[in-house]
Amino acid sequence: MVNNKLVNYVFLLSLTCLCLWTTAILATVSDRLKPGDALDVSSSICSPNQKFCISFNSYEYMYLMEYSAKTAVWTANRNEPIVNTSGLVLTLDHSGMMKIMNQGGESTSLYSPAQPIKSTRATLLDSGNFILQEENSNGSVKRLLWQSFDHPTDTLLPGMKLGVNHKTGRSWSLVSWHNDGIPGSGAYTLEWEPRGSQLLIKRRGKLYWTSGALRNNKFENIPKEAQRMFDYIIVSNDNEEYFSYTTQNNYSGWVLDASGQLSDRGGVDLARPDNCYGYNTDGGCQRWEQPTCRHHGERFEIRSGYFDHATDSVSNTTSISNTSLAESDCKAICWSNCDCVGFEYYFDNDTGCKFYNGKWKSVNLVGDAPFTILVSSHSDKKVKKKWIWIGSSVATILLILCLCILCLKLKRKKVVLKGERTDNEMLDLVTSDRSTNFTELQNEVKKGHELRVFSYSSIMEATNNLSFENKLGEGGFRPVYKGKLPNGKEVAVKRLSRRSGQGVNEFKNELTLIYELQHMNLVQILGCCIHGEEKMLIYEYMPNRSLDCFLFDSSSQSQQLEWKKRFSIIEGIAQGLLYLHKYSRLRVIHRDLKASNILLDENMNPKISDFGMARIFTQQESEANTMRIVGTYGYMSPEYAMEGHFSVKSDVYSFGVLMLEIVSGRRCNSFYHEDCPLNLVGYAWELWRDGLGQDLMDPRLNSSCINLQMLRCIHVALLCVEESADDRPTMSDVITMLTNESATLPLPTKPAFYTRKKATEAQTFPRKLKDDSINELSISNIDAR
Repeated sequence: MVNNKLVNYVFLLSLTCLCLWTTAILATVSDRLKPGDALDVSSSICSPNQKFCISFNSYEYMYLMEYSAKTAVWTANRNEPIVNTSGLVLTLDHSGMMKIMNQGGESTSLYSPAQPIKSTRATLLDSGNFILQEENSNGSVKRLLWQSFDHPTDTLLPGMKLGVNHKTGRSWSLVSWHNDGIPGSGAYTLEWEPRGSQLLIKRRGKLYWTSGALRNNKFENIPKEAQRMFDYIIVSNDNEEYFSYTTQNNYSGWVLDASGQLSDRGGVDLARPDNCYGYNTDGGCQRWEQPTCRHHGERFEIRSGYFDHATDSVSNTTSISNTSLAESDCKAICWSNCDCVGFEYYFDNDTGCKFYNGKWKSVNLVGDAPFTILVSSHSDKKVKKKWIWIGSSVATILLILCLCILCLKLKRKKVVLKGERTDNEMLDLVTSDRSTNFTELQNEVKKGHELRVFSYSSIMEATNNLSFENKLGEGGFRPVYKGKLPNGKEVAVKRLSRRSGQGVNEFKNELTLIYELQHMNLVQILGCCIHGEEKMLIYEYMPNRSLDCFLFDSSSQSQQLEWKKRFSIIEGIAQGLLYLHKYSRLRVIHRDLKASNILLDENMNPKISDFGMARIFTQQESEANTMRIVGTYGYMSPEYAMEGHFSVKSDVYSFGVLMLEIVSGRRCNSFYHEDCPLNLVGYAWELWRDGLGQDLMDPRLNSSCINLQMLRCIHVALLCVEESADDRPTMSDVITMLTNESATLPLPTKPAFYTRKKATEAQTFPRKLKDDSINELSISNIDAR
């Protein structure tokens, strides 16, 4: 009987505890704060599926954590820790203010409205976004007031943005933690560069790493296997320019750690700027000026152990007791000091620096060690015996001499066997889709016509070693740098990618066209440089850069393009295309005509550039089909984008789109908002059809515009973007219609690619005939009407 009572008592006690535990769990799964609510150190807010939770995991900081992994993805007060943690709470008051405060009155404001807002609600979403909204009287959402996604810390979750909002001036970037234990802002930042369509990682403002341009949903300097799970989103319009990504991985999140490493929380490395030393360019690392004492191959290593006490009088230690210094700062200071052979942290919280200078010797320990040190690898080289270095040097020199002799013999033999290449053989070479080995390419260059071959050292000197400061931009397969030759002449140096097979084809194309094309509206190629796997083209320098800088730049320089100058640019481009299509010895189809490929000289005269994607025909040929579609969405004709069929009328279509951009000052792909389902072509057609063509005019033109001339340009542009290639005019007809005001123009019909599209830009990709897809980019993204 006693035992039964004991069992009943234990059962009731267990049931009571279970009820209390259930109540406690229910108290923590709330996904929102209402006016008057408070989150204290003993509670949390969780998203509906409990993937993310907000809580005070450290009494000094409030974290938003990925619940199952217990990993912080956002810190509310990373640079404003609460020193006195007594009574710490997150509150949302009845005026709409959301802040972290303690009993002593110390507070950190997350959102403070200009005027009191009566009805608000703070909610944690399953995406990990913590949002504050104003509500209507019926409980519906009136507007978004604040969101954590606008204040990123060190983690980029799917749907978050990197870039800038031009309307609000807000920029989005990641900033690493100070170190693994301190969430305050650290040394490294991850940023988006819209102009080059690439990601940048900087340390204290100095560029350490770049992703390379985005092509076919892949960044050049991020491992391919690490990118398979991601789909990238690029948006560029008048309101904002940003990068974002989506993924099917529920635990994804890009983390920029205190050492500069960028990795996904799923366990893959995306970038390793911690391996960048300024002398190497592996994996996207950038070069910068080095101390004279540092050499290629020297690097820091983390070792368990200690430095042996120095017996030499020149050995000493120096310290900087500054808690704002973290690992990367100590590394940079030691690297710049030729006497420094390593360092360790000054404080127990891994801040501050203690440097070892002189002839210290590192002692490695296995297992538990008193502390961890970082050692410059050059300190180990000094203990190696001299005869090893001498023997290695002699062997290397002999090996190089043997290889040089062998290469010279093979080279001479190949020159004799190959003989002189005819123009027809060169034409066949550049119009084929096959790849070319590098030795064959070198022979082609040496047989070029009136081609100046620059030495690699002269190009390095002219461009300050291809420094980032000399970089003019990047697109397609190549970055472009400004250079200055010893005679004072300024040039533009285009560096072709080593990894891109299309880059080799591009190089051959432009070498061929150097002696075939001579026109005032085509950019002049001065020569080339070949050094190992490096391939560079040298052009005349255009001081006003490209047309898109003036058309789409929101700054005051766009005002320089008044209507008379814009019409002159339209005429110049048309004359250049007419020469390519009709009057050059070989018929040339450009295939990538767009605003960024129109360069402007000192007098704002247009010059068509970038013939790397061009195709060459004899005068008896006029069209072709290809399995490889290259160019830019928005400028591609429908028959080319959908079927791979191209002709001179493909360039006419691109010219029509470019004319509409010049008239409107809008990008062809700038219509992103849902209220406007049309692209620029469709928008222009609707205005023209309704007799409102003048509404397309760039408002910055003001009174400089000649209305009838502008309307004629729109009319001709709409004829150029006709869906059927046969219905489009030739460039000869276009020039006549633009310059002869008495000429009667035919009426255009509804254009191709009438509605807006999701894909914004594409580069070289194969066309799959069976499944109607373009290298994982579905054709359904192009809404052809």
